[in-house]
Amino acid sequence: MNEVQPFELHVPDAVLADLRERLGRTRFLDDSPRRPPAGVTADYLRELVTTWLDWDWRAREAWLNAHPQFLSDLDGTRIHFAHLRSASRGEPGERGERPAPALLAMHGWPHTFALQLDFADRLPDFDVVVASLPGFGVAEPYVDGPMSETRLAETMHRLMTEVLGYERYLTYGEDVTANVSDLIAASHPDHVAGILATHAHFPTTDERAALTEPDERAFFDALAARHETDGAYGHVQSTRPDTLAVALNDSPAGLLAWLVEKLVEWSDTPPGDPAAVERRISRDRILTEAMLYWATESIGTSFRPYYEGADTPDPIPPASVPAAVFIQRHEAAYPESLARRHYRDLRVFERLDAGGHFTAAEVPDALAERMRAFAQSLGLLDG
Repeated sequence: MNEVQPFELHVPDAVLADLRERLGRTRFLDDSPRRPPAGVTADYLRELVTTWLDWDWRAREAWLNAHPQFLSDLDGTRIHFAHLRSASRGEPGERGERPAPALLAMHGWPHTFALQLDFADRLPDFDVVVASLPGFGVAEPYVDGPMSETRLAETMHRLMTEVLGYERYLTYGEDVTANVSDLIAASHPDHVAGILATHAHFPTTDERAALTEPDERAFFDALAARHETDGAYGHVQSTRPDTLAVALNDSPAGLLAWLVEKLVEWSDTPPGDPAAVERRISRDRILTEAMLYWATESIGTSFRPYYEGADTPDPIPPASVPAAVFIQRHEAAYPESLARRHYRDLRVFERLDAGGHFTAAEVPDALAERMRAFAQSLGLLDG
C-alpha cells in the first residue's frame, strides 16, 4: 500500500492577521440599480465580512481536525482525505466479523471536503472517506496532464483500493464528482458495491441532441435556457481562469462573494433572499469554505475542471452496479427514464422534498438515512 501520513490543518497566525487586515480594508459597493435578483446582496456580504473579521477560526480548525485527516502520494500528487472509521471494524482486509461498509464521498465546486463532513458524521457505522479533489484546499494539483473526469475517477479508485485497501466500496459524488462517481461505478464494477446519486447521470451534449422523449428534451431545454443567464461564472472560469484567480486570491471579500453566490443560488432556499442559505448551510460552514480556499490559495487551481475538460465529459458507459437515485430540488424535473437507462440495476428512484445542489451539506440527516437504508438493502449493514 502507498504510505499514509496523518495530517492536521493549522493556518499560521501571520495568515490570519493578514486576512483580518484585508477584510478591515474592504471597499464595499452598493447594489447596482436594477441588478438581477440572484446572487449576493451588498448588505449580506457586509454581514459575512463583519462576521469573518471576528470569527473564531481556531475553534473551527479544531472541529475540522477532530476528523482524522491524512495525506498520501499517488503518482507524484499529494492526495488529502478525511477517513472516519467505524468503531466496529479492524483494518481493511482483516478477518473476523463482517466489516463496516466503506463509502467514498466526494465534493465538487465551489465546495471542499469540509462541506461533506456533517454527512459523514451521521454515518458512524460506515468507514467514510471524504476525499479532496486535487488542487482543492491542501490537496496538491495534478502537475502533469489535464484534470479530466477519467483521471479523477482513477485517482479516487486507487485511493480506496491501493492506498486504503478496500476491496469493495460505495460511491457518492456531487457536481463535478457526480460524473466521477458514475465513471468509477461503470469502470470498476467488481470493486463498487453500489452507487448513490443525488446528481443523476447527465448525457453529453451530443447524446442530449439525440433524445426523443418529450420530458427528457424539456428538462435539458430548461437547463440550457437557465445557462444563458446563470452560466457566466463557468464561462469565465473556463476561458479566463488566471485573470479571475488573481482578483479572488488577493481579495477575501471578493473570494467570499464569488463562493457564496453559488451557495445561495444552488441551494434549496427561496430566491431573492441570500441570507436564507443559512437555513441549509450555516454561517460557520460558509466561512469555513472561504477560509480553506483563502489559506491554501487554491481558488485558481479549483478552476481547472472548467478549462481542462472535466465539466465537458466524454460519454460514460452505463453502470451495472446497484444504484439508488435521489433527485435533489435543484434538478427536480430530472426524468426517471434517463436514470433507468444509465443505472441498469436501479434499486431506488425518489425525488427529495428538500435539499439542493449541496445535498450532503443541506440535508445530511435525510441523505445519511437513505445511504444507510441502501447499504442495508445490499446486505452491507444489519437492518
